[in-house]
Amino acid sequence: MKLYYSPNACSLASHIALEEVGAPHEAIRVNFSSGEQNSPDFLAINPKGRVPALVTERGIITETPAILVYIAQSFPDAGLAPLDDPFAFAQVQSFNAFLCATLHVSHAHLRRPYRWADDAAAIAEMKRKAPEVIGVGFAQAEAMLQGPWVMGERYTICDPYLYTIGRWLEGDHVDPVTVPRLMAHRARMESRPAVQRALTVEGLAR
Repeated sequence: MKLYYSPNACSLASHIALEEVGAPHEAIRVNFSSGEQNSPDFLAINPKGRVPALVTERGIITETPAILVYIAQSFPDAGLAPLDDPFAFAQVQSFNAFLCATLHVSHAHLRRPYRWADDAAAIAEMKRKAPEVIGVGFAQAEAMLQGPWVMGERYTICDPYLYTIGRWLEGDHVDPVTVPRLMAHRARMESRPAVQRALTVEGLAR
């Protein structure tokens, strides 16, 4: 498999999941600063011009929640999702949908307001309001934590996704003191070898 990623993007979640299951893969960096995501070569892989994009033997998958589920279902022995329990699996998908549709979108309103407005005053207002909205989202994510891992005692595909989004917290002007359980979760994640391998490949290891 080939995973197209950009450092500090949401693609890190898929990268960590691939490392967790031990899937043979090649991580290919897309340089957003140079506009490589809009190049004809990359648009042939993902016409949306976004990461992640996972090239599999059956075709290309995009969107983080879909890729995470694909990895969990392709490597069931790794136990990254409760595949035999419809309700528990729906809870996993519900949490990841929240990260994708709420927290990530709130982050984008701060970082890329030009997607929603051209007017300078509207953009300024989005940037002013976004940290408050993002903070509420992180507080909701904190309240959803069921234990040391998102779903309780069991590590799932929710955890690399939460970790990835949570890495943006300080840059989104959210005080880490307000979400101590998320910060503890981040620390637990960074002790995992799979996380360290993905961070090293992406040049993010500290």
